[in-house]
Amino acid sequence: MEDPGIAELVRQHAVATDLDGAARHLLERIDPDARVVLVGEATHGTKEFYRIRADLTRALIRHRGFELVAVEADWPDAYRANQWVRLVGPDATAEAALAEFTRFPRWMWRNAEVVRFLRWLRAENAERPAEGRAGFYGLDLYSLHRSMSRVIAYLDKVDPAAAARARHGYACFDAFGDDVQLYGYAASLDLDRSCEDEVVERLVELRRRAADYARRDGRIAADEYFVAEQNALVVRDAETYYRAMVGGGVESWNVRDRHMMATLGALLEHAGRPGRPARAVVWAHNSHLGDARATHMGAIGELNLGQLVRERLGSRCCAIGMTTHDGEVTAAHQWDEPAALRTVRPSLPGSYERLFHDVGLPCFVVPLAVPDVAAALAGPRLERAIGVLYRPETERASHYFAARLPRQFDLVVHVDRTRALEPLELWGRHEVDLPETYPTGV
Repeated sequence: MEDPGIAELVRQHAVATDLDGAARHLLERIDPDARVVLVGEATHGTKEFYRIRADLTRALIRHRGFELVAVEADWPDAYRANQWVRLVGPDATAEAALAEFTRFPRWMWRNAEVVRFLRWLRAENAERPAEGRAGFYGLDLYSLHRSMSRVIAYLDKVDPAAAARARHGYACFDAFGDDVQLYGYAASLDLDRSCEDEVVERLVELRRRAADYARRDGRIAADEYFVAEQNALVVRDAETYYRAMVGGGVESWNVRDRHMMATLGALLEHAGRPGRPARAVVWAHNSHLGDARATHMGAIGELNLGQLVRERLGSRCCAIGMTTHDGEVTAAHQWDEPAALRTVRPSLPGSYERLFHDVGLPCFVVPLAVPDVAAALAGPRLERAIGVLYRPETERASHYFAARLPRQFDLVVHVDRTRALEPLELWGRHEVDLPETYPTGV
């Protein structure tokens, strides 16, 4: 049985707020010298989580000089949105700028909250000189084919002979069509030639000619080269990821989060200026941004972006998690199914979420650096994670893991009852007048 004294202690130190005030309370507790702020979420489909991190990001851009928004999305997909918010892309609207997000789960980025944030960012950038505009970038590696096409398109402009070599090298994937998992199986089982050497060679050649390419037109050429290099890096790491997936274990997860760290590091280096290091806010799931060493992940050999950022930046980063007790969420029941409005079951006894529910406040910030709070919440306790899938019929096995919250995050926002994210696609809109049929979610 839960000790009621723990909930009372958390209540004494909690910073009670509403949704409008959450970002202000968070900003007050982030070290002014922080270069990276990691803003996690317990689900990929909760409206309040998207709103709070967007509000905090606005404050970081306006009041702390942050210029990079790096998100759990693919590089080429997010880069189209980046061009729009920086007033250099051809799209007329935020919705059009999100058109590259076509693969499952598109509602993660094609939703009303992201549209509102991108509109704000474009308006904010319109008041700034081009070199001072904030950008929106993707950290993930699933865009194998789209990134290959972007590398070839870039080389067609600057080095047609290298473009021909890239076409020939990347053609290694042609036998598998769009089925990258089939490629992973074939390469790992030696049923076909691995494309590893080809994708590495394309990246090496691109980097070898970097100085020549970037000299051609000053800063514009340097930016174009940087984008192409990141796409080549995606291709190399995606090839590794899909081969690692077949073997199971932890390696594919580690490849993915190391790629995220490499991309974030490249962004910070590219955007930095002498005497003015760049600053980034990162949007991703709690499981990517809370230090893996404080969860079951570390025990089984997994690392994550939050751990890697802490190892690199130490006290110059701040990790924020977000949790909820119950409500609704946008999620699918199976991979590649349309999004649906799903009912989130009340959190389990013995979890951080249930403890925060027992605090009795609808929304609050937990300052985990307070010694009494850190001691009371030291754990380990259960923590809930809902990604793009929600399976309440296997709630405990599918969505809970052991964690030590004060070592995982610096701050936590708890919103006790939450609402579902609003997707843009008609196929993903909620049939709100139809009850969910637990446990199938049909």
